[in-house]
Amino acid sequence: MHFSYTQDQQDIRAQVRTFALAKMEPTSEERDEYERFDRGIYDGIGEMGWSGLPWPQAIGGGGYDFLTYAMVIEELSRICPSTGVMLSVHTSLASWAIHTYGTEAQKQQYLRPLAQGTKLGAYCLTESDSGSDAGAMRTTATHVGDAYVLNGSKLFVTNGGEAEVYIVFAITGTQKETKSCTAFIVEKGREGLIFGTKENKLGIRSSTTIELRFEGCSVPLGNRLGPEGEGFRIAMRSLDGGRIGIAAQATGIGQGALDAVLAYGAGSGSLGGEQFYAHVSEMATHIEAARQLTYQAAWRKGKGLSYGKQAAIAKLFASDMAVNVCLRAVQLCGVWGCLKESKVERYLRDAKVTQIYEGTNEIQRIVISRLLLSEST
Repeated sequence: MHFSYTQDQQDIRAQVRTFALAKMEPTSEERDEYERFDRGIYDGIGEMGWSGLPWPQAIGGGGYDFLTYAMVIEELSRICPSTGVMLSVHTSLASWAIHTYGTEAQKQQYLRPLAQGTKLGAYCLTESDSGSDAGAMRTTATHVGDAYVLNGSKLFVTNGGEAEVYIVFAITGTQKETKSCTAFIVEKGREGLIFGTKENKLGIRSSTTIELRFEGCSVPLGNRLGPEGEGFRIAMRSLDGGRIGIAAQATGIGQGALDAVLAYGAGSGSLGGEQFYAHVSEMATHIEAARQLTYQAAWRKGKGLSYGKQAAIAKLFASDMAVNVCLRAVQLCGVWGCLKESKVERYLRDAKVTQIYEGTNEIQRIVISRLLLSEST
């Protein structure tokens, strides 16, 4: 990997930074406090051309690589991690699944508006009895005539209620096992799709997280995504790429916390102390390590190389880094660090979930070890 960035990448990073400071930062605390999702921010992201960065221009995308996309997620998350995960789920999970497995008709009908930012995407996998064990899902899809009828529920759906396009996984066979899982595209407004409880979360509070219920929800045959029985493979491959987005989000959180500590140190007169220098230097080192692991995984994905192991390593390291850096940021800021106005208090709450979603870090360790063992045999 070349340790240099193209002029386009540098320009986009600068544009995202300007956008985030002008359009997101002024309301970041208020949106967190009141759990307010601001559709206007996503609309602005779409207008800037960032809602479909890695997809071909022919389908409404930006035609950029996944490294550029990771840089955008990082810069958004540096100011507002809720916005970072909103775009990550939209792109890495929902849009990627359609781009990779969708028919040409599905790409025109669903991927194009997702890429152009006129529609928002969501991903529905987790259930009450199938968190880390996706194979234990109970939502079913029964083939009836020219449709599938979905029944069941999904939990913790990021962008739920706000999104217009949902990637949903359900059991289509008689046996509830992974080989019977199938993926579907379900549109907002379809009869039988019911939006349930909105979760009151520790962090990432201006990103909506809700329960979805399917009660006799009829989905046309043309909305099946990929072959019947291939859903589990689609879900796992989606999560591989999604981990790059979460690693980028976590890196941005760490950088945002460091920015806040440096601003606090300059304002309080703490700058210049030997201990302060030692702490911020170590924080910066860990952030840069996470950044390079994340960018390497994104670069490999863009080059068509295997990236599952690199994505899991980046997600594991970056999310642990974000929590540790934010804990140190709160400590360095003292009592002020525990106040809402400090920013680092919010970053700490936001950081914690990066260790959990897109596969807990316990799961990442299993994934990494299995891939290492497969490489050694």
